[in-house]
Amino acid sequence: MLGAARRQLGSGPMLGQVLRRLRPAAAASTEAARGYSSAAKEITVRDALNSALDEEMSADPSVFLMGEEVGEYQGAYKITKGLLDKYGPDRVLDTPITEAGFTGIGVGAAYQGLRPVIEFMTFNFSMQAIDHIINSAAKSNYMSAGQINVPIVFRGPNGAAAGVGAQHSQCYAAWFAHVPGLKVLAPYSSEDARGLLKAAIRDPDPVVFLENELLYGESFPVSDEVLDSSFALPIGKAKIEREGKDVTITAFSKMVGYALQAAEILSKEGISAEVINLRSIRPLDRAAINASVRKTNRLVTLEEGFPQHGVGAEICMSVVEESFEYLDAPIERIAGADVPMPYAANLERLAVPQIEDIVRAARRACYRALPMAATA
Repeated sequence: MLGAARRQLGSGPMLGQVLRRLRPAAAASTEAARGYSSAAKEITVRDALNSALDEEMSADPSVFLMGEEVGEYQGAYKITKGLLDKYGPDRVLDTPITEAGFTGIGVGAAYQGLRPVIEFMTFNFSMQAIDHIINSAAKSNYMSAGQINVPIVFRGPNGAAAGVGAQHSQCYAAWFAHVPGLKVLAPYSSEDARGLLKAAIRDPDPVVFLENELLYGESFPVSDEVLDSSFALPIGKAKIEREGKDVTITAFSKMVGYALQAAEILSKEGISAEVINLRSIRPLDRAAINASVRKTNRLVTLEEGFPQHGVGAEICMSVVEESFEYLDAPIERIAGADVPMPYAANLERLAVPQIEDIVRAARRACYRALPMAATA
């Protein structure tokens, strides 16, 4: 980012202004150092993603966007709103409906040192391009003995939305996290979306960036530090969204919000739940997960994807391998139903985790089949 600023602005007074803006303040507050908790305003996840794209494109001319309807239509979900007018059709490219084609072009551009951001209208459509993502992007650095970097981001909505059926509702977190050479990120809040997308664009390796359609319009508090153009979150680090001492709940993307709501219900029953927002699926912050389990001695994993070979299964194995002797109860795993997503609304609700499922699992882990008030 700094190099791009030097190339664009030279060494005059404007560069000095940019550098002063980019440098973190020397007297940054301790709250900011702990995780940017000094909230100043609220922004939506949509605006957080848009601003991250805008700032990274402004800072680095090698960054460009490609996908269906990202330009003239301003993005299917308006994530790329205003970027075509600002950066022009050479850097915001509308494509035909051919995921295999434009993904392959993006990977080739990354081979040549550009930094493409490829948008899938839904990650279900990434299946059309999976050969380019896995065999071309993910493996090239290893197969070239480190001579080829592939700095590319694949982003778009992932997982269930509402009423869009089995072919548009699948969570691909476990699919892509299975592959060495890929980094897989799943933001929950506006801070996550902004900080992780900036980190993904700057990263030298391919990053799969899994958003959630139902979170785009949600607003979250953010601090001035998060809004600074130099802000980025570290890849591979989870965030403790709520501290607790009785049970650990791990979640990512939309499920973090469900976990927090469940934790609030549990607190009224005398159960203190610690909620971990994974943020990064690969690399997975095993240290943070195990440290929490060693404190609470209980674990509930939460995801909306299929249960078999899922993210929760990997977390369970990590805890069994590293912290088994600390467990005071069997691990509880909550996931989507092991069926293609139903279209009917009543069946769809039964196929994805609900807040009451989390509450029941936490009660079981704490040997509380019923609230304490009900057993008194």
